[in-house]
Amino acid sequence: MSRLCYWLPLAAACFSVGETTLGADDFKIEAGYTSLFNGKDLSGWQYGKKKEKVEGMTETSDKRFQVKEGTIVANVGRGIQDLYTVKNFDKDFHLKLEFRAAPRADSGVYIRGKQLQVRDYPTVGPYKNLKHFKNADWNELDITVKGTVARCLCNDEVVEEAFPVPAKGGIGLQAEVGKFEFRRIRIQELP
Repeated sequence: MSRLCYWLPLAAACFSVGETTLGADDFKIEAGYTSLFNGKDLSGWQYGKKKEKVEGMTETSDKRFQVKEGTIVANVGRGIQDLYTVKNFDKDFHLKLEFRAAPRADSGVYIRGKQLQVRDYPTVGPYKNLKHFKNADWNELDITVKGTVARCLCNDEVVEEAFPVPAKGGIGLQAEVGKFEFRRIRIQELP
Protein backbone atom coordinates (compact mmCIF):
# COMPACT_ATOMS: atom_id res chain seq x y z
CA MET A 1 0.00 0.00 0.00
CA SER A 2 1.30 3.49 -0.81
CA ARG A 3 0.39 6.84 0.63
CA LEU A 4 -0.31 10.00 -1.35
CA CYS A 5 0.13 13.23 0.55
CA TYR A 6 -0.99 16.70 -0.45
CA TRP A 7 0.22 19.73 1.46
CA LEU A 8 -2.47 22.24 2.23
CA PRO A 9 -1.74 25.67 3.74
CA LEU A 10 -2.18 24.60 7.38
CA ALA A 11 -2.04 20.78 7.33
CA ALA A 12 -1.04 17.75 5.34
CA ALA A 13 -3.76 15.57 3.88
CA CYS A 14 -2.76 11.96 3.27
CA PHE A 15 -4.68 9.27 1.45
CA SER A 16 -3.92 5.56 1.36
CA VAL A 17 -3.97 3.81 -1.98
CA GLY A 18 -3.98 0.03 -2.05
CA GLU A 19 -4.97 -2.98 -4.09
CA THR A 20 -8.57 -2.71 -2.93
CA THR A 21 -9.24 0.57 -4.73
CA LEU A 22 -10.56 0.31 -8.28
CA GLY A 23 -10.89 3.09 -10.79
CA ALA A 24 -11.58 6.73 -10.13
CA ASP A 25 -14.14 6.23 -7.35
CA ASP A 26 -13.91 4.97 -3.78
CA PHE A 27 -15.16 1.43 -4.42
CA LYS A 28 -13.52 -1.21 -2.22
CA ILE A 29 -13.38 -4.91 -3.01
CA GLU A 30 -15.14 -7.15 -0.52
CA ALA A 31 -12.98 -9.30 1.78
CA GLY A 32 -11.98 -12.57 0.12
CA TYR A 33 -12.30 -11.25 -3.45
CA THR A 34 -9.52 -10.61 -5.95
CA SER A 35 -9.72 -7.89 -8.57
CA LEU A 36 -9.52 -9.07 -12.20
CA PHE A 37 -9.18 -5.47 -13.40
CA ASN A 38 -6.90 -2.92 -11.78
CA GLY A 39 -8.79 0.10 -13.16
CA LYS A 40 -5.70 1.36 -15.00
CA ASP A 41 -4.72 -1.08 -17.77
CA LEU A 42 -5.37 -4.53 -19.25
CA SER A 43 -2.88 -6.42 -17.10
CA GLY A 44 -4.10 -9.97 -16.46
CA TRP A 45 -6.02 -10.12 -19.75
CA GLN A 46 -5.33 -11.35 -23.30
CA TYR A 47 -7.03 -10.36 -26.53
CA GLY A 48 -8.69 -12.26 -29.33
CA LYS A 49 -8.26 -15.71 -30.78
CA LYS A 50 -4.49 -15.21 -31.04
CA LYS A 51 -4.32 -14.39 -27.31
CA GLU A 52 -2.55 -11.10 -27.98
CA LYS A 53 -0.59 -9.94 -24.94
CA VAL A 54 -1.98 -6.69 -23.51
CA GLU A 55 -0.15 -6.64 -20.16
CA GLY A 56 0.32 -3.02 -19.05
CA MET A 57 -1.51 -1.65 -22.11
CA THR A 58 -4.52 0.66 -21.95
CA GLU A 59 -6.00 -0.54 -25.26
CA THR A 60 -5.93 -3.44 -27.68
CA SER A 61 -4.10 -3.04 -30.98
CA ASP A 62 -7.36 -2.28 -32.83
CA LYS A 63 -8.70 -0.10 -29.98
CA ARG A 64 -11.75 -2.37 -29.68
CA PHE A 65 -11.16 -2.53 -25.92
CA GLN A 66 -9.83 0.50 -24.07
CA VAL A 67 -9.35 1.43 -20.44
CA LYS A 68 -10.94 4.79 -19.64
CA GLU A 69 -11.64 6.32 -16.25
CA GLY A 70 -11.54 3.03 -14.34
CA THR A 71 -13.58 1.03 -16.85
CA ILE A 72 -12.94 -1.42 -19.67
CA VAL A 73 -14.77 0.01 -22.67
CA ALA A 74 -15.85 -2.34 -25.46
CA ASN A 75 -16.08 -0.02 -28.46
CA VAL A 76 -18.17 -0.31 -31.59
CA GLY A 77 -16.29 -2.17 -34.31
CA ARG A 78 -16.49 -4.89 -36.92
CA GLY A 79 -17.32 -8.41 -35.83
CA ILE A 80 -17.12 -9.98 -32.41
CA GLN A 81 -13.94 -9.59 -30.34
CA ASP A 82 -13.14 -11.09 -26.95
CA LEU A 83 -10.95 -10.16 -24.02
CA TYR A 84 -10.09 -13.08 -21.69
CA THR A 85 -8.35 -13.43 -18.37
CA VAL A 86 -4.90 -14.97 -18.66
CA LYS A 87 -5.74 -17.14 -15.66
CA ASN A 88 -8.28 -19.97 -15.78
CA PHE A 89 -10.78 -20.45 -12.97
CA ASP A 90 -11.33 -24.19 -12.68
CA LYS A 91 -12.55 -24.22 -9.07
CA ASP A 92 -15.98 -23.07 -7.94
CA PHE A 93 -16.15 -19.27 -7.79
CA HIS A 94 -18.26 -16.19 -7.20
CA LEU A 95 -17.82 -13.48 -9.86
CA LYS A 96 -19.14 -9.94 -9.56
CA LEU A 97 -18.89 -7.12 -12.05
CA GLU A 98 -20.78 -4.08 -13.23
CA PHE A 99 -21.72 -3.24 -16.80
CA ARG A 100 -23.27 -0.29 -18.58
CA ALA A 101 -24.86 -0.79 -21.97
CA ALA A 102 -25.53 1.88 -24.56
CA PRO A 103 -29.06 1.72 -26.01
CA ARG A 104 -29.55 -1.52 -27.99
CA ALA A 105 -25.96 -2.66 -27.19
CA ASP A 106 -25.22 -6.39 -27.24
CA SER A 107 -22.25 -7.99 -25.52
CA GLY A 108 -21.48 -10.93 -23.30
CA VAL A 109 -19.55 -12.32 -20.37
CA TYR A 110 -17.84 -15.66 -20.91
CA ILE A 111 -17.89 -18.09 -18.02
CA ARG A 112 -15.15 -20.62 -18.78
CA GLY A 113 -15.89 -20.13 -22.48
CA LYS A 114 -19.70 -20.23 -22.38
CA GLN A 115 -21.32 -16.89 -23.16
CA LEU A 116 -23.90 -15.33 -20.88
CA GLN A 117 -25.78 -12.73 -22.94
CA VAL A 118 -25.16 -9.29 -21.46
CA ARG A 119 -27.09 -6.58 -23.21
CA ASP A 120 -29.37 -3.62 -23.00
CA TYR A 121 -31.83 -6.23 -21.74
CA PRO A 122 -35.12 -4.27 -21.97
CA THR A 123 -34.67 -3.61 -25.70
CA VAL A 124 -32.45 -6.48 -26.93
CA GLY A 125 -33.42 -9.25 -24.50
CA PRO A 126 -33.33 -12.09 -23.72
CA TYR A 127 -34.24 -10.95 -20.19
CA LYS A 128 -36.68 -8.17 -21.09
CA ASN A 129 -38.76 -8.26 -17.91
CA LEU A 130 -36.14 -7.31 -15.34
CA LYS A 131 -37.68 -4.94 -12.81
CA HIS A 132 -34.38 -3.53 -11.49
CA PHE A 133 -32.46 -2.99 -14.74
CA LYS A 134 -31.06 0.55 -14.95
CA ASN A 135 -31.19 1.91 -18.51
CA ALA A 136 -27.91 3.58 -19.56
CA ASP A 137 -26.58 3.15 -16.01
CA TRP A 138 -24.49 0.64 -14.08
CA ASN A 139 -25.98 -2.83 -13.47
CA GLU A 140 -24.37 -5.58 -11.40
CA LEU A 141 -23.89 -9.16 -12.55
CA ASP A 142 -23.49 -11.65 -9.72
CA ILE A 143 -22.48 -15.12 -10.93
CA THR A 144 -21.89 -18.15 -8.72
CA VAL A 145 -20.34 -21.22 -10.37
CA LYS A 146 -20.48 -24.62 -8.68
CA GLY A 147 -19.10 -27.46 -10.75
CA THR A 148 -20.48 -26.97 -14.25
CA VAL A 149 -23.53 -24.89 -13.34
CA ALA A 150 -23.78 -21.12 -12.88
CA ARG A 151 -26.47 -19.13 -11.12
CA CYS A 152 -26.59 -15.66 -12.69
CA LEU A 153 -28.20 -12.55 -11.25
CA CYS A 154 -28.57 -9.02 -12.59
CA ASN A 155 -29.23 -6.49 -9.83
CA ASP A 156 -30.38 -9.33 -7.55
CA GLU A 157 -32.86 -10.73 -10.12
CA VAL A 158 -32.27 -14.25 -11.47
CA VAL A 159 -31.53 -14.29 -15.20
CA GLU A 160 -30.25 -17.89 -15.31
CA GLU A 161 -30.90 -20.35 -12.48
CA ALA A 162 -28.86 -23.29 -13.83
CA PHE A 163 -26.67 -22.03 -16.68
CA PRO A 164 -24.43 -24.90 -17.93
CA VAL A 165 -20.73 -23.99 -18.15
CA PRO A 166 -17.54 -25.95 -18.93
CA ALA A 167 -15.49 -27.38 -16.06
CA LYS A 168 -12.42 -25.29 -16.93
CA GLY A 169 -11.60 -21.94 -18.46
CA GLY A 170 -11.22 -18.23 -17.96
CA ILE A 171 -13.48 -15.22 -17.68
CA GLY A 172 -14.11 -13.23 -20.84
CA LEU A 173 -15.70 -10.00 -22.00
CA GLN A 174 -17.20 -9.58 -25.46
CA ALA A 175 -17.41 -6.61 -27.82
CA GLU A 176 -20.19 -7.12 -30.33
CA VAL A 177 -22.78 -4.40 -31.04
CA GLY A 178 -22.77 -0.93 -29.52
CA LYS A 179 -20.66 0.57 -26.77
CA PHE A 180 -20.33 -1.42 -23.55
CA GLU A 181 -18.47 -0.68 -20.33
CA PHE A 182 -17.30 -3.05 -17.58
CA ARG A 183 -15.89 -2.22 -14.15
CA ARG A 184 -15.40 -3.57 -10.62
CA ILE A 185 -14.61 -7.06 -11.95
CA ARG A 186 -13.74 -9.28 -9.00
CA ILE A 187 -13.74 -12.95 -8.14
CA GLN A 188 -13.73 -15.12 -5.04
CA GLU A 189 -12.60 -18.70 -5.51
CA LEU A 190 -14.70 -20.97 -3.32
CA PRO A 191 -13.40 -23.90 -1.24
